[in-house]
Amino acid sequence: MTAIDETLPVAELAAVVSEALASAGLDAVLSGGSVVTIYSDNEYQSFDLDFVTTERMNRLEDVMASIGYQRASGRHFEHPSSRYLVEFPSGPLSVGDEVLRDTGRVTTPVGTIRLLTPTQCVMDRLASYYHWSDPQGLEQALMVAKRHEVILDDLKNWSIREGHAAGFDRFKQRLDASRRP
Repeated sequence: MTAIDETLPVAELAAVVSEALASAGLDAVLSGGSVVTIYSDNEYQSFDLDFVTTERMNRLEDVMASIGYQRASGRHFEHPSSRYLVEFPSGPLSVGDEVLRDTGRVTTPVGTIRLLTPTQCVMDRLASYYHWSDPQGLEQALMVAKRHEVILDDLKNWSIREGHAAGFDRFKQRLDASRRP
């Protein structure tokens, strides 16, 4: 098993946690800012890993203890040798009003992470932009969309269902402008 310490990159830490959960038969998907960190090649830095799950806390606690994490409070876990917190938001996995079924996987040198796809990650960030007027959400969505193929039709249709067609138009204009030579 990979040692957890302050030098372990966020993607590899996420893989250690993801593999430990999967080995115990627990279903959890990485979401939130740490997915942006991974997909933006560290342009954006998040210091917590949000694994969305419907699993019971006592099962999560046992697995997290096996890799050196202790429950800090609520659904938060800390490791004495890592600056990254791990949190377990309650499922089901969703962005806005849409429950997600399929997710992505990223393989690292220490294991595989189950996480949002790039398109889902952009939706997640746009949700914070749309629903909480968070300008950082838009910037993070653009960071991911500039580096990864995203399904623009899915983003547009989801945005319309969320009641934010104009927000999608702003995102698309900014994305198009960033791609011009």
